[in-house]
Amino acid sequence: MRAPALPRPRSLAGQLFAMQAVLVAVVVAGYALFTYVSDQRQARDAAERQVTAVARSIADAPSVRAAIGTPDPSAELEPYALRVMRDADVDFVTIMDPRGIRWTHPTRDEIGRRFLGRTGPALRGHTFTETYTGTLGPSVRAVTPVTDGGRVVGLVSAGIKVEAISARVQDQVTALLGVAGAALLLGAVGTYVINARLRRHTHGMNAAELSRMHDYHQAALHAVREGLLMLDGAYRVALINDGGRELLGVGGEVVGRSVAELGLPGPLTGALLSSEPRVDEVHLTASRVLVVNTSPVSGGEHRGTVVTLRDVTELQSLMGELDSERGFSQALRSQAHEAANRLHTVVSLIELGRAQEAVEFATAELELAQTLTDQVVAAVGEPVLAALLLGKTAQAHERGVELVVSPESRLDDGVLPPDLAVRDLVTILGNLIDNAVDAAQGSAGARVTVTAYAAGEALLLRVADTGPGVDPAHADLVFRRGFTTKPAGPGGRGLGLALARQTVTRLTGTLTVAEAEGGGAVFEARLPLGPPADDENTRALGRSRTPGGGT
Repeated sequence: MRAPALPRPRSLAGQLFAMQAVLVAVVVAGYALFTYVSDQRQARDAAERQVTAVARSIADAPSVRAAIGTPDPSAELEPYALRVMRDADVDFVTIMDPRGIRWTHPTRDEIGRRFLGRTGPALRGHTFTETYTGTLGPSVRAVTPVTDGGRVVGLVSAGIKVEAISARVQDQVTALLGVAGAALLLGAVGTYVINARLRRHTHGMNAAELSRMHDYHQAALHAVREGLLMLDGAYRVALINDGGRELLGVGGEVVGRSVAELGLPGPLTGALLSSEPRVDEVHLTASRVLVVNTSPVSGGEHRGTVVTLRDVTELQSLMGELDSERGFSQALRSQAHEAANRLHTVVSLIELGRAQEAVEFATAELELAQTLTDQVVAAVGEPVLAALLLGKTAQAHERGVELVVSPESRLDDGVLPPDLAVRDLVTILGNLIDNAVDAAQGSAGARVTVTAYAAGEALLLRVADTGPGVDPAHADLVFRRGFTTKPAGPGGRGLGLALARQTVTRLTGTLTVAEAEGGGAVFEARLPLGPPADDENTRALGRSRTPGGGT
């Protein structure tokens, strides 16, 4: 048997709607009650002013004083009082003698009887009002004296029944309730519309669900190693996680700042500012190789951009090493093929009985290979760079290019300081040689000349080729990622020189290109042999994450 499902908590929009509806109802009810009480008081005050005015106007009338002096005042005053009641809209007008004996009354049976209520203040010459229950029921009445020569000769009382005052207020209350009901209905409709919009924005979730989602959101942002960057419609940073800060190398408060103000490389800034989506684009920062993906957020208009950043520095390094290994293996296969040809030649000479010629042929081949190795090792004593040059020499030979180490090269083992990672040198020299071999291949007398030596406090690496050279207008563009004059291969072009420039810049060196003597181009890198200007963390990052050569 299934357990009964617990009722789902009311959504945030529903809670706000209920709260706002109650608030509107309380405000309208309070206003209605206040208005009712205020109208009741105002109606009573108005009635008091009205009966006071009627009573005093009657008391001041000369005809009334004249009628009081006649033998039968009731005969003249009763018709007059009835006319005043009708014209002044009061419920009764009573004219009496100073003793309180009525001369007039709406009910004829009450004429001649004593007035019910106070008359003392009026006998002393004062006009006053009171609420009193008389023969007609509760009423608001005014009593004023009629004087003649300073002597009180009579009293006048005018009144309005309380029920008549309540009837007047009732009409106002009916109108008030109508207005209050309309206000409550309008408030409810407005509240419903606002909360319907809020419900769409919160997807019907309650406050606990929104809080939990926010906690998950924050945890996910800090846990994801990839960089996440969210831009608003004006290309300002709306959100960035820890991985994004690390990969872009930005610190401080960046939320709210424009992408153009973050100090990123130009091509990367252009990709982030583009309104078109970017898929797996490779961009370089000062010390990293990043794969950038951008996706615009649109809902009828450009609302922002979601950017993901992936660090492929290690992957690029492995790809470079893989390319180098592939080149080495191809060179070894070619060398094996050549060695097989030479061995067959030696065997054939022996079979032909020409042992002396076979010895001379084999000795010459050994001397040629040893001479090349001795030349490289004598010029570059650093074992990793020497191995790189030997491998690149074999690769260049297979592509019909002669790679030579210039006689002025001299780089003994132990010259490089511990702060200068050999892996960085492999990245710089390997990429420069690969670019030079590509440029020289197919040219007449294709040759690449490598020079490496320490001059004072600087290390110089120079690679010259016999290719078509570099247009002076492109002297700076050649170091930008993606720039190439060669057909793009499966893995793309234009990354090798950019990686070399990135590494040289990180090592506070310089990398330039010029026209070589006799045509072609010469690339020259100068690196300080002292520690780089950046901190130890940056140097450690470069040693562990900078790509290798052969890219």
